[in-house]
Formats: sequence, structure tokens, C-alpha cells
Amino acid sequence: MLFTCPVSAAHRRPLPADFHAQDMWQRLYHPRGSIPAVTHLDHSARVQTVSQRQNPLFHGLLTAFGDITGTPVLINTSFNVRGEPIVCTPDDAYRCFMATDMDMLVVNGFLFVKEQQPDHADSRRWNREFAPD
Repeated sequence: MLFTCPVSAAHRRPLPADFHAQDMWQRLYHPRGSIPAVTHLDHSARVQTVSQRQNPLFHGLLTAFGDITGTPVLINTSFNVRGEPIVCTPDDAYRCFMATDMDMLVVNGFLFVKEQQPDHADSRRWNREFAPD
């Protein structure tokens, strides 16, 4: 089941005074929140939660990250980049990780730190084809 809820006011970015005078593309790409990848045009976001009982390791990771950053969000749940299908396998996750500006990836209890990985061929292809959001 899919739920959406309003993004809290503390995480919203105000619209510029001339927002409604801007053309459609400017309005569409104006960042609406501190987590632009998950904030919809109407300042809502999909609600997806992880309970400690359901997944204690991932819950602990989210909690620790939230304690450090103030935002307990690690990835947009549709893990992919523009023009690519959603990640379905650990290989897909690693390839996407290496082709983006992500710093770290956790898969099945393993932590991959970008700066410790060998060079990855074609790691910036998506960025040449599609403008970043």
C-alpha cells in the first residue's frame, strides 16, 4: 500500500517570490525540500518506514545516520538514476553506486566505501546523458 504525507515544514524550501511567473521547467525543477529526491511537487513524500522489530540492523543504521545528520534517510526507495531501471540485484546496486556521487553502499551487511573501490569503467555515463536534478 502506498501512503503519502506532507513533508514537515522544517524540511521544506520556500518557493521564490516569482515562482508563478517562471516557466514550467523552472517551476518543475525548483528544489522543494532538504531532500529533493523524495519531495514531491506538492511538498508530500511517500511514507516508508522500518521498525526495529522488523529489521534491527537497518533500523539501527537509519537511527545512527539520523543522529549524525538530522535526516534519517539513506536512499530514495526507487534506487536508480534517470534513464536506468530500478536496482534489483546486488550487482545492479554496485553498478549504480559506482556511477553516482554516493559515498557508501550497504548491501547484505557489507559496507562499500567509494574511495576504497577500484576504478569502475563507464562510471559517469548516466551523467553525460541526463542533466542532474
